[in-house]
Amino acid sequence: MTINKFEIEVAGKKLILETGHFAGQASGACTAQYGDTVVLATAVMSKNIREGLGYFPLLVDYEERLYAAGKIKGSRFIKREGRPSDDAILCSRMVDRVIRPLFDEKLRHDVQVVLTVLSVDQENDPDVISLIAASCALTISNIPWQGPIAGVRVGQINGEWVLNPTYEARGKSTLDLVVAGIDNKILMLEAGASEVSEDTFLEAVNFGQKHLKNILKLIKEIQEKIGAKKEIIEFGEMTEDEKKKQVKLEKKVKDYCQDKIKSIFKSKTKHEQQEAITRLKDELEEALKKDNDVSKDHREEGLEIVDLLYEEEARRIVLEDEKRVDGRKIDEVRPISCEAGILPRTHGSGLFNRGETQVLSVITLGSPGEEQFLDTMEETGKKRFMHHYNFPGFSTGEVSPIRSPGRREIGHGALVEKAFKPVLPDKEKFPYTVRVVSEVLSSNGSTSQASACASSLALMDAGIPITNHVAGIAIGLISDLSNPKKYKILTDIQGVEDHDGDMDFKITGTKNGINAIQMDTKLIGLDIEVVKEGLSAGKKARMQILEKMNQVIDKPRPELSPYAPRIYTIKIDKEKIRDVIGRGGETINKIIEQSGGPDVIKIDIEDDGTIMITSHQADMAERAITWIKNLTHEVTIGEIYEGVVTKIVADRNSGNEIGAIVEILPGQDGMVHISQFSNQRIMNVSGVAKVGDKIKVKVMGIDKERGRIELSHRALNSQAVARPEAVKSQYKSKHRNNHRRFP
Repeated sequence: MTINKFEIEVAGKKLILETGHFAGQASGACTAQYGDTVVLATAVMSKNIREGLGYFPLLVDYEERLYAAGKIKGSRFIKREGRPSDDAILCSRMVDRVIRPLFDEKLRHDVQVVLTVLSVDQENDPDVISLIAASCALTISNIPWQGPIAGVRVGQINGEWVLNPTYEARGKSTLDLVVAGIDNKILMLEAGASEVSEDTFLEAVNFGQKHLKNILKLIKEIQEKIGAKKEIIEFGEMTEDEKKKQVKLEKKVKDYCQDKIKSIFKSKTKHEQQEAITRLKDELEEALKKDNDVSKDHREEGLEIVDLLYEEEARRIVLEDEKRVDGRKIDEVRPISCEAGILPRTHGSGLFNRGETQVLSVITLGSPGEEQFLDTMEETGKKRFMHHYNFPGFSTGEVSPIRSPGRREIGHGALVEKAFKPVLPDKEKFPYTVRVVSEVLSSNGSTSQASACASSLALMDAGIPITNHVAGIAIGLISDLSNPKKYKILTDIQGVEDHDGDMDFKITGTKNGINAIQMDTKLIGLDIEVVKEGLSAGKKARMQILEKMNQVIDKPRPELSPYAPRIYTIKIDKEKIRDVIGRGGETINKIIEQSGGPDVIKIDIEDDGTIMITSHQADMAERAITWIKNLTHEVTIGEIYEGVVTKIVADRNSGNEIGAIVEILPGQDGMVHISQFSNQRIMNVSGVAKVGDKIKVKVMGIDKERGRIELSHRALNSQAVARPEAVKSQYKSKHRNNHRRFP
């Protein structure tokens, strides 16, 4: 194979596309390198058609390799990569949404794009690089595709636009946007933001779109130099006789169904319309059976034509009558109802209804130690806010097996999670781990955005101090396929408008601005004007929804649920952390065990000495707090304690008892010299104190260098308390007298 290398500069770094080095048997293959991040993209199309399939079978897989980051999997028993991480699934979905519209939807050959991350430099995210690599691999392959496409990332730091910011720069940015497109059209937008305005977001899109041109130009040059000839796929071209029969069949179906389809749209609910379509198909099938000119195969085609006529009528109603399939105006939001606090024992709950879409979100509060640990190719750390989205079959009236979350569930969950990041309290203010689960109970479009609304209600119900309510809306597009300039923007799309429409523009934010966006289209790109109108419609609808939500609950509840755990925070000297933990965790495990056990109490220790005790039982938490405070207390001269005698000390040479060791705090003890027990002279310590006795003592002196604490019981019974220096002098005088007495 001949190795070909092409490069341009993007945002001050080289973007290098290389072909002919790897994966020679793939239909198309290339590596994309940006900085030291390298992604291999391969594209393969099967030779055979998938018979009986009603959709184009495209599969995009994003493969993280831990070796790319110099890591070995943390599990003791499994060292190879397992199921894809959420980040990998999200990247696969992003690439899929960009490249899919540029395939002919009649294609029934399997097409697979595999993106393998070979190297990551911890500065440049592989996701946009994967997008470019996939575009190049498909463009130079024999696979019929209308690319290339290109993508860039846009950030904003201190009011300045930044192209392809590093991970570090993204942490300082108020906006994290990925723009993908073809020529002057936009195919996909994906963004997280901190309540940015619609105008600012539109500027970001324009900025990103300008920088797509050089990347597109490079890939086209590569195609001209080394690209394979595109395969011509026969989509079952009909003979003239078959075409006549098809036209005749279409006329029969249209004559029979057209007026009936119009009447279907008088039904307002999804269920009523679906039932009406089913009845119409049954009636049509019976009518076609009586027609001797229509074969069985043509009867099946006739039933498929009903769906096309239904879609055509839906488009006509919007474009000509400016009405929706459910009778709404094109900018009208479906009826909304909200509830908060509807479940008795959970830590917080919210129910959001919009039309026939219904989502229940439930909050669970946990200790800081219950954070999710992240250990992926790109990221190592913890996550304290999690949003999980469930979409069972009954939500659409269907039978569907309950399995682990699919790509759609993970994608919707992540989008809502992104929308709440700007409004969540800091860990210092609210140290809890928060898990939100959104259960879709009924679906007729825009369940992800309903999940955002339900989650916001639940978070406020739980007493979590979020700064603002978050609401989401899905904006759609119906266009005249013969005239792209003729279109209508739809507010709050439902199922049929999503399925048969041309755009799904999810916009989530607060009263102050946008927090998250996800947009894709079935068309070969959208004009910036469509994006602008979509943003405007989204803002108007979001404000209407927020008003409804605020009528139910407009600020976080002042108190947490009585069933939620409480977190008590104390701060200790970080040098004392080892005293709390103990050898091999012995001390902290003892504290937990004697404060109710791990089911009752959890203790988390930060490196800076912050200790968080989490418990449902205040008395057990107080016990642990007192224990830790005593363990880490800095003893000072003059303090009085009631301690326990743990040992009688004898002189190593003479064997005479010279004092007693008294534990004044857990892990801290001092010595009471024989002379400090009484104002009267005593001969044996054991005559006045035994191991296990409780005794009140006063701290008289501290020798930090030798780790010794001098205690006195006598000082508590004396009118005049000797100073530490006097005590030391007394010890010396006594020693000298003894020396003289016993030479």
